[in-house]
Amino acid sequence: MSIRGRRHTSVVNFAGFFLLFLAAGSITRVFAAPQNANDVSVPAERSLPADAATTTQKDQIDLNVTVYNSNLALIRDVRQIHLASGVSPLRFEDVAAAIMPATVHFRSLSEPAKLAVVEQNYEYDLLDAQKLLQKYVGREVTLVHGEEQASSTKWVETKAILLADNNNQPVWKIGNEIVTGMPTSWYRFSELPGNLYSRPTLVWTLDNRGATAQKLEASYLTNNMNWIADYVLTVSRDEKTSDLDGWVTLTNNSGTAYENAKLQLVAGEIHQVAPVVTAAAGFARMEAAAPAPPQFQQENISEYHLYTLGRRTSIQNNESKQINLLSGTGVPIEKFLAVEGQSYYYRNQQGIGNPIPEPVKVYYRFKNEEKGGLGMPLPAGTVRVYQADSKGGIQFVGEDHINHTPKDETLKIYVGDAFDVVCERKLIDYKKLDKNLYEMEFQITLRNHKDTPVTVEAREPVGGDWEVMNSNLKWTKLDATTISFEIPVDKDGTATLDYRVRVKW
Repeated sequence: MSIRGRRHTSVVNFAGFFLLFLAAGSITRVFAAPQNANDVSVPAERSLPADAATTTQKDQIDLNVTVYNSNLALIRDVRQIHLASGVSPLRFEDVAAAIMPATVHFRSLSEPAKLAVVEQNYEYDLLDAQKLLQKYVGREVTLVHGEEQASSTKWVETKAILLADNNNQPVWKIGNEIVTGMPTSWYRFSELPGNLYSRPTLVWTLDNRGATAQKLEASYLTNNMNWIADYVLTVSRDEKTSDLDGWVTLTNNSGTAYENAKLQLVAGEIHQVAPVVTAAAGFARMEAAAPAPPQFQQENISEYHLYTLGRRTSIQNNESKQINLLSGTGVPIEKFLAVEGQSYYYRNQQGIGNPIPEPVKVYYRFKNEEKGGLGMPLPAGTVRVYQADSKGGIQFVGEDHINHTPKDETLKIYVGDAFDVVCERKLIDYKKLDKNLYEMEFQITLRNHKDTPVTVEAREPVGGDWEVMNSNLKWTKLDATTISFEIPVDKDGTATLDYRVRVKW
């Protein structure tokens, strides 16, 4: 059985013997009627005994949900049920539709040595109108259609044997004739096939040599559950301090609900044999609110971080919910402007004599440390930045993605490009001195239209074997391929950086 092939995301409830489906261009209703002695017999299909034990969510006494940020969750479901002695089947209902059957582990918490699993099946063939019709191929179905008479409708019933149902085009045998395209308002079926299930179900054959009352635990992995971290960074008017609120956005599309569950989250890059596509989160972002007390307790597990919610919660199917992860107030923050060059400048003579406009990027920088109001490992997520305006309101100024960040590491948040600080770059000299030996001189001009002075960091990539021949500003070697300059610019002023490099490839 394929691990990933048994995923189903929709469940159609069979209520009051009545189902709707679209067939032959009209609404067709389908329902089961009492057993008819005239029904055509077909080969028996595998089904469970009528007295097979069944357990549902009503029997749950404990539930633990651990969600990974890779579209994966571990479910541990504990139930108190009654079992027959000896070998007998058990239907374990209300499991995730996106369950990975090969990961299921079943055990008795009461008498583990006296309860054995003989066989396990995952029943994913869920009841819907089309599947019900397909199960009746070779059997008799009652077709009902309406005939208009004066101002009323007369409902006419026709007994027919379903010979085939391909592409929603049923083929019928009515009497001695083969009929297709039979106009039908609804179908009536004599019974429900035993191997159609209204909800995803695990079926075990158990050998119970212990007590009839047992506490059982089923654990399994399921896809289609995911969580992401979202952060709201509110920067003060003077851009010296900030508040950081972290939120967990949990999305459940696994095919079942989890009531009153203990929730745990794992942050880190879990290795899996095959890649799992992360579901897109389409949940609206909460705006900054009053800081809430911490709800998650954090601990290390292997090389990951485990966050445990300090209370139980319910997670409905097809639901996104948000829970406060952390709150930090008065976090020191630094704003800086940067111009980042591109390596092609050193290999391309285009633009000689013509200035090339460059964006001046705006960053905020802060340290994830306890004395700054934080100090908790921050899961990867999106940081949305707000800032107070002159009227005391809060305005959105940009957002950026952060990776998993341990405590005491520095975060750099890119929020956008400066409006009032303009940068232009010009290649003012280019010489070939020898084979693979070149000299180039660059000029970077910054114009500041703000009413306050600014300092812009210019980071310039340089390839090959290089040396700075001259520069009008102090430079710093950041690594083997990058040099950095700090360029101060007065308010309503202009500043120019000129530097010359010799490069050998």
